[in-house]
Amino acid sequence: MASKPGILTNWPWKPLGCFKWVILTPWIAHSTYSFLVSDAKERDLGYFLIFPYMMVRMLHDQVWITLSRHRTAKGKNRIVDKGIEFEQVDRESNWDDQILFNGIIFYIGYMLVPESSHMPLWRTDGVLITALLHAGPVEFLYYWLHRALHHHFLYSRYHSHHHSSIVTEPITSVIHPFAEHIAYFVLFAIPLYTTVVARTASIASYAGYLAYIDFMNNLGHCNFECIPKAIFTAFPFLKYLMYTPSFHSLHHTQFRTNYSLFMPIYDYIYGTMDKTTDTTYEIALKREESSPDVVHLTHLTTPESIYHLRLGFASLASRPQSSTWYLSLMWPLTLWSILVTWFYGQTFVMERNAFKMLNLQSWVIPRFHVQYLFKWQSETLNKLIEEAILQAELSKVKVLSLGLSNQGDSFNKYGELYIKRYPELKIKIVDGSSLVVAIVVNSIPKEARQVLLCGKPNKVSYAIASALCERGTKVTTMYKDEYDKLQLRISNESKKNLVFPGSYTAKIWLVGDQCDEVEQKKAPKGSLFIPISQFPPKKLRKDCFYHSTPAMIAPPSLVNVDSCENWLPRRVMSAWRVAGILHALECWKVNECGNVMFSVEKIWQASLQHGFRPLKITLYSFLN
Repeated sequence: MASKPGILTNWPWKPLGCFKWVILTPWIAHSTYSFLVSDAKERDLGYFLIFPYMMVRMLHDQVWITLSRHRTAKGKNRIVDKGIEFEQVDRESNWDDQILFNGIIFYIGYMLVPESSHMPLWRTDGVLITALLHAGPVEFLYYWLHRALHHHFLYSRYHSHHHSSIVTEPITSVIHPFAEHIAYFVLFAIPLYTTVVARTASIASYAGYLAYIDFMNNLGHCNFECIPKAIFTAFPFLKYLMYTPSFHSLHHTQFRTNYSLFMPIYDYIYGTMDKTTDTTYEIALKREESSPDVVHLTHLTTPESIYHLRLGFASLASRPQSSTWYLSLMWPLTLWSILVTWFYGQTFVMERNAFKMLNLQSWVIPRFHVQYLFKWQSETLNKLIEEAILQAELSKVKVLSLGLSNQGDSFNKYGELYIKRYPELKIKIVDGSSLVVAIVVNSIPKEARQVLLCGKPNKVSYAIASALCERGTKVTTMYKDEYDKLQLRISNESKKNLVFPGSYTAKIWLVGDQCDEVEQKKAPKGSLFIPISQFPPKKLRKDCFYHSTPAMIAPPSLVNVDSCENWLPRRVMSAWRVAGILHALECWKVNECGNVMFSVEKIWQASLQHGFRPLKITLYSFLN
């Protein structure tokens, strides 16, 4: 929002929310019906293609979003070395409004301008006229409109909304108040309307001009330099006719230079070219990929989680992962992505953060949670994990934290497999077990007299039970074999607090993997389920409470956090991810994998000292 919003700031369809596209329904239905029932000679292909082309434009923008976020996360050719936050993601979540606006205008134009019907596929004269009119009046008028928008009166009421984004993303290009978009469309309509009334317009000239505008807009705001220097060396005059991402990035950081649309010639003519344009361009071209200090290695969760990735839909990634009805309509793309990742997927960089001089990255193994449950997939998955670890070693990463499913005895022994296979590794592998234990134990009020441990037992659940028994909290289990295993793992002094199974009266349930519906139903009304594994249990009980998976709130100084980690709230990081950061901050030269567990108290105190905070449990009815 601008600092002093003017008239026509908001889009007219803002109250409709995600249902705004229903506005086009009558035109879509009419154009489709007309195309299907009309004779071949009477069919109007241009009218029919308006909506499909709007969808193609959205897909084009989404490809740019994914490409930009991937490239800037890796760091190669990055221009502005800063991050974005949730506030910018929220502000830019309506990037499709301008496409909807264009669609409405085109449909209305078809109704009101008779010459716009039955356009041919191609006319050379129309394409040339469109190009000349853009290079002439459109670029010239835009330059002066842009300078006017930087006058304090218009800037404070309109254009400051766009400039709220210092670090740009491709979709930043279309984030303007409604009034600005009206002005821009009037400019861009000059070639479109002229060719229509002159009867030289074609589907190619319209689609091509819109594609050119979208491409150049996305290019200028992508925040990584991708125009080779060889182009300007071979054709020096192109620097007046084609801008670069670094050219427009300077406009967002300096504000009073580089006003041109796509052709910098008017900045040269009127003396508003930023003096550092060439230097910024060359520095960005030479920038190499960032070398991270800490890598968090994770994987996809459900098939629909591809859309919640930071490289997927930005607005979905900025919210905790949940089932959304409209994603089910995209099942063909979802199925295709599953097949691609199953056979061809390679580990990729998803996110970068910075904290106390540490460069942090998240890498994703393109495999789904369900694949980790199949033993026949273990060899393939272990190979992918091993390759990621070796790549991190080559990149001189200090710590790699494992945020993977099913790391136990039947898989890779919590990462111990790789340490034994490559004993010369300098990188430290951390499975985060100690911090998980610390978070869970400290989330249970000391006043709680008894807890019940359910789910598949592992080293984390054993350590939690032992810690609780040592502090005087009673611990019981669902089954006798689990009770017997705990007996062997806790001290003789603490065994008095281990309760023989058979009673389900405890109102705090520590839920591990494979805790099923039958077991959940045994919990008394008002119970609190606290997950102790990476995946939350299904919320089957409406009369009970469910806490978050082990996680901590990130300190404000941890920057470039613009997406949610799976189902966790904003700026909340999983214990497995935080553990790797703490090991690097404290320079602990130890691996935490296999049966080895780091000091629970030491890592807990370190987390608090570095500004991480636990999620609060505000319900106390379960204390018994």
